[in-house]
Amino acid sequence: MSRVGIYARVSTEDRGQDPENQLTQLRAWCAAAGHEIAAEYVDHVSGAKGADKRPRFAAMLQDAHRRRFDIVLVWALDRLTREGMVATVGYLQKLAAAGVAFHSYSEPALCSDNEMVRDIVLAVMASLAKAERQRISERTKAGLARVRAKGVKLGRPALDDAMRGRIARLVQEQPGVSAYAIGKALGIDHKTAGKYF
Repeated sequence: MSRVGIYARVSTEDRGQDPENQLTQLRAWCAAAGHEIAAEYVDHVSGAKGADKRPRFAAMLQDAHRRRFDIVLVWALDRLTREGMVATVGYLQKLAAAGVAFHSYSEPALCSDNEMVRDIVLAVMASLAKAERQRISERTKAGLARVRAKGVKLGRPALDDAMRGRIARLVQEQPGVSAYAIGKALGIDHKTAGKYF
């Protein structure tokens, strides 16, 4: 018998969705397999958002790290995340590093509760994630090259003389003042302010 952490998610944009549709099937799977449900985590937010915007997802990852359960069970991989291949592989690797298996109720081929399958799935997904990162990088570089070819200057615009004068006055009036404090006081980015000390 394994301890299971169930994660269910519905998007706030998807009207009429009820997490109970997922939870009912996941609970039944646990009962049929003889597993104990250690915890349930439910988010009502888009899966395109990271763990910092999904409080129950973040709690599930923390509890996985604490080994509160042995398996994370989801209805489908897209319920875990829709952040893209790179983030997905990252989450699966975090679970694996914590010694927690991943099980997709509707996609048994993506389950990592079998060590050999887990290694193959993670290797394939990591390879796909690497290819995705390369494509994104190539598209970004091509876009920047196109913009530069049109004569557009990239980066933050330089501060005008008046703003530079205000920075100089603050530095003179408050010795040891931080770039962060100046940026906050003047409503500019602290890194930009730091360039004019």
